[in-house]
Amino acid sequence: MILTFAMVLAIAVQFLAAAGKRHEAAEETQTFPAAKETLAAGQPAAEGEEKKENSTNIQLYARSAVLMDADSGRVLFGKNENEQMPMASTTKIMTCILALENGNREDMVTVSAYAAGQPKVHLGMYEGQQFKLKDLLYSLMLESHNDSAVAIAEHIGGSVEGFAAMMNQKAKDIGCFDTYFITPNGLDAAAADESGNNRIHSTTARDLARIMKYCIEESEKKEEFLEITRTQNYFFSDGEGKGSYSCINHNAFLTMMDGALSGKTGFTNNAGYCYVGALRRDGKTFVVALLACGWPNNKSYKWSDTRKLMEYGLENYEYRNVYEPEQLKPLRVEGGIPASGKPYDEAYVEISLENQEEELNVLLREGEQVEKKIRLSKTLTAPVEEGAAAGSIGYYLEGELLKEYPVVTDTDVERMDFPWVFKYIWKLYAL
Repeated sequence: MILTFAMVLAIAVQFLAAAGKRHEAAEETQTFPAAKETLAAGQPAAEGEEKKENSTNIQLYARSAVLMDADSGRVLFGKNENEQMPMASTTKIMTCILALENGNREDMVTVSAYAAGQPKVHLGMYEGQQFKLKDLLYSLMLESHNDSAVAIAEHIGGSVEGFAAMMNQKAKDIGCFDTYFITPNGLDAAAADESGNNRIHSTTARDLARIMKYCIEESEKKEEFLEITRTQNYFFSDGEGKGSYSCINHNAFLTMMDGALSGKTGFTNNAGYCYVGALRRDGKTFVVALLACGWPNNKSYKWSDTRKLMEYGLENYEYRNVYEPEQLKPLRVEGGIPASGKPYDEAYVEISLENQEEELNVLLREGEQVEKKIRLSKTLTAPVEEGAAAGSIGYYLEGELLKEYPVVTDTDVERMDFPWVFKYIWKLYAL
């Protein structure tokens, strides 16, 4: 009996020693190799042919411009899209969305002397006068009144400076790192930032388009934003009912193209004519942002550029399903208990995508290709829990990640420890 026990103990130690060596090797070689597969979204380029640029020879008046896919945020066309420039009253889309998100539309806003003293274009309010916040939002977006912008900012942020800090934080939160707000109305301004650097009130065409994408696609107040910016005429009175006011929407794009959603014009001497607008048609949503699009007397340039970019998007981009189901092979689990129950067999675990889908629709131009990259662990180390990370499958377009699907384990795999091995050997030899 003593001999049998000693023999079982010795064999168990040998099994564990072997498992330990495999485990040690696994820790040294556990990597995520990438297998690449290209999914054609059109005809692939011939061998040796240079990759097409993601832009065309579209001639624009604007010094800086962007056409953005509002669903993904991908820039479909860019011209100096990362150059920081003043943006005039297109600023007010950020003022509007922050007021909607942080205020109550029924709030009464009391006008300060500073707000009442803002230059034209203005509502003509006076110090001490009161308005409902919702009425000032229509004044802000339809007529682009500068005094309404300041009154809103002071009500929401406590001061213009406080509201500007909110604007800059929101810009960073949504991924706009080349934007700096100083005023809520977009008037030309310069100031030192928190680091003491001299800055001007400015953005980029890419960031401006990104802010509009947030307003119409992502914000919890997107429907209210669209309701305000699509209204053609609005009438209201002040809090005491003494003054009556009317607003007319000056966004000509709303009646220029079928599917026009929203937009905001702007002009200052430094910025020139600016515009940001959105359109949704045939299941596609585009945003156009234009900076420095002419100076007087070229007020219509922005409409020409906007139409040209929107038509380019509609005519050249279509949604295509690039999703492909993947048959994933089981991964070896070092130090795990094999499914056979025999310690000298290898242990494996089934893996699959955490979120199975039937389609991944991507807005693509003819000739563009989506690349699928599969990254999997070579091995896993026991114990392994169900749902443990085992890698990922990503879909990329021109090096930019479109969607990533985590790969996870389907079951648990327990660790092959000494008590388990001893029990197995004892049953095998001790009878």
